[in-house]
Amino acid sequence: MAHNTIATQHSSRAACAHPVSGHGRMFWTLLGPIFALLLLALPAIAQPVPENASTNTYGEGWECNIGYRPDGESCVAIVVPQQAYATNRTYGQGWECNHGYREVNKTTCVAVAVPAGGFLDPSGERWKCLRGFLKVGDNCQEVIVPDNGYLVEASNGSTWECERGFEQAGNGCAPIVVPANGFLNGLHYGEPWTCERGFFAQDDLCKAVFVPEFAYFDDASYGEGWSCQRGYEATETGCDLIDIPENAHLDRSGNRWECNRNFQQYKGQCRLIN
Repeated sequence: MAHNTIATQHSSRAACAHPVSGHGRMFWTLLGPIFALLLLALPAIAQPVPENASTNTYGEGWECNIGYRPDGESCVAIVVPQQAYATNRTYGQGWECNHGYREVNKTTCVAVAVPAGGFLDPSGERWKCLRGFLKVGDNCQEVIVPDNGYLVEASNGSTWECERGFEQAGNGCAPIVVPANGFLNGLHYGEPWTCERGFFAQDDLCKAVFVPEFAYFDDASYGEGWSCQRGYEATETGCDLIDIPENAHLDRSGNRWECNRNFQQYKGQCRLIN
């Protein structure tokens, strides 16, 4: 009888223990993710903001105030050299040189040395030569314009060129000798003169083009100055009539012949292709 009572009590305790364990598992199943989200939502440990700095208006961390630059975990004051001014910007080196001065080694500002005959560039950091002067090294050299010459502008200042009808000869301008039946050209390269139509240049002269019989004047920049008419070919004596063999015809130029289709040239004739 006692044994049955003990067994019944043990069964009752076991029966009571199981419902309690089930409720515990349900509690953590429902509230566990909520606790995890709460932990993530908690603010991180704030990073200490050094002196002369402010927290970022976006994201995390801090940035130095205007007039200061980061140095490790602190902000140090920007040293503005003489002849410079603070830019009051959070980027860059924090200063720029005054007009008429240029930066050296990112530490100092030195005056822009403008040589005689020069002027300060609008940027305030460079110089250029005045009209009539040419930049040579760190100086502006005056340009001496010879007779029959005139000033022209170049990338490094001024220089000179000769007037029409003259060409550079040393440091001066010499007249261009144009032969008879020739004329000055307007080009800055090649021969300064060109022969009139019907003439060709030879030995600094303009010689008349002799057009042989059965030819016409050809003003191409190459050749003899003339070309043979169609049906004629150029020879040492002029233009000779082309002797066209059988089964041949004049080619596209009109000054040679070629065999008809299905024929090939052989010893000045056109023979049938077998």
